[in-house]
Amino acid sequence: MQTTFQDLNVSTPLLNAIEDLGFIHPTPVQEQAFSVVRSGKDVVGIAQTGTGKTFAYMMPILRDLKFSDQKHPRVLVLVPTRELVLQVVEEIEKLAKYISLRVLGVYGGANINVQKREIMQGQDIVVATPGRLYDLALSKALNMKSIQKLVIDEVDVMLDLGFRFQLLNIFDVLPERRQNIMFSATMTEDVDELIQDFFKSPEKISIAVSGTPLDNIAQQCYDVPNFFTKVNLLNHFLKDKETFTKVLVFVAFKRTADLLFNSLDESFADEICLIHSNKTQNYRIRSIRQFDEGKNRILVATDVMARGLDFDGVSHVINFDTPSFPENYMHRIGRTGRAEKEGQSILFSTQKEQENKEAIEELMGIQIPKIALPEEIEISEILTEDERPREDIERSKNRSGLEYVPGPAFHEKSEKNSKTNQGGSYRREIANKYKKPKTRGDKNYNKRNKK
Repeated sequence: MQTTFQDLNVSTPLLNAIEDLGFIHPTPVQEQAFSVVRSGKDVVGIAQTGTGKTFAYMMPILRDLKFSDQKHPRVLVLVPTRELVLQVVEEIEKLAKYISLRVLGVYGGANINVQKREIMQGQDIVVATPGRLYDLALSKALNMKSIQKLVIDEVDVMLDLGFRFQLLNIFDVLPERRQNIMFSATMTEDVDELIQDFFKSPEKISIAVSGTPLDNIAQQCYDVPNFFTKVNLLNHFLKDKETFTKVLVFVAFKRTADLLFNSLDESFADEICLIHSNKTQNYRIRSIRQFDEGKNRILVATDVMARGLDFDGVSHVINFDTPSFPENYMHRIGRTGRAEKEGQSILFSTQKEQENKEAIEELMGIQIPKIALPEEIEISEILTEDERPREDIERSKNRSGLEYVPGPAFHEKSEKNSKTNQGGSYRREIANKYKKPKTRGDKNYNKRNKK
């Protein structure tokens, strides 16, 4: 018999909020984490994205968090990106609908003075990116002496983004007597090292270990010769609006994201939005909101920006680029098929990306079914700069091969231009008459030497 939230001994206010959200059964990670987090022990959870991690750590924390009017926060949640700060704050507010609770999200790119004022008003839970939290702690705007529970979510991404220094410094200013709760999609050497250094005999929870394909996601792949043929194939899919109702398109790099967005903009101008780290904070938040609310049907995103973000009802994840790290493929496809719904994943691979595809299949222990390109797809002969042979790229730096004539980049000056400016005879006479004193302050020495 499947476990319900009542079976977990969830408090009535929490239960009411969960019922409002329409949830009946906890996910495996929520079920396993509830009693362990409540015990007060350090916890390390390995769980795929899309398994309900935020509720897994917040339900037991909120279950035992008593009302207090103290100023300093008691719970600190660290996440890698600003977008995740906003999402986690929103999830906590949903869960704490019937609880008197103060929660604040702080992140870089926003006015730090406004955040300082909000902290001074008193908070129970602070959700933060490591960089901004470190700045607030350093300026003594945020007092962390009352922190009882530290949650680090998506810790592997945090370390990949170079937040190790900030994390170590944050550990130094936190009280020694605290509970550490860490969630990660992968167990890397860096994550393991962090656990060894700062966690005390942690209890481990492992759900859907990285590499386990999610059963409710149908996968397929296409061999595609180049970027613009990929664009043609993507265009072909996106025209079917009844099937491709909410599509998340993943690319490897920011420049690829921009190029793809511009290539699709003409056909799907009102339906497409974009998110990567070079976009402004307001632009990114607007893109996420419009996609999540269904105002835009298509979101083009880079891996880091979409990691951990929770979107409802994503019908398809399209891997426009084959990721070079096979774990990233698992994170990507975890955006669809959430909450036990059916999902679809499509992978595009060029000849150069075949090795990456094989690594993904080896990690999952399955072969992704390969589908032939539809006959109506035009095979593009146009190549991007990255796809062109190296000699073509070198040649294109000049206007044409005929115009480029190698030779010396200088010539002899004419007699008129070979003269140098001596400053004029008047300037030389004045400079000779009023020489600078050889020593400072010895007037007699300077007078003797003027004669």
